[in-house]
Amino acid sequence: MYRIIVSITLSDSGIDTIKSTPELPKKEMEYVHLWKNEGILESFYISVTKKEAVLIFKDIDEAKCKEMIEILPYFPYMSKIEYLGVDKQF
Repeated sequence: MYRIIVSITLSDSGIDTIKSTPELPKKEMEYVHLWKNEGILESFYISVTKKEAVLIFKDIDEAKCKEMIEILPYFPYMSKIEYLGVDKQF
């Protein structure tokens, strides 16, 4: 079963902007919940510092995954994004 693991790191200035703009986290989570409800987001993890996140997608290809990440409200504040295609073993 093919999965795409997306690892995201926010910039320090991005964290400051997000913290000072309360509507941004709400808008970001709307996408997370939408993708979960659509069945394409399998898991979502956020670090205790809230600077890093890991999302695990299924049933989409990497090109579609990149398009989806680029529409996120946090995208302009992301300093690092890594995509890893994996085959789930169990």
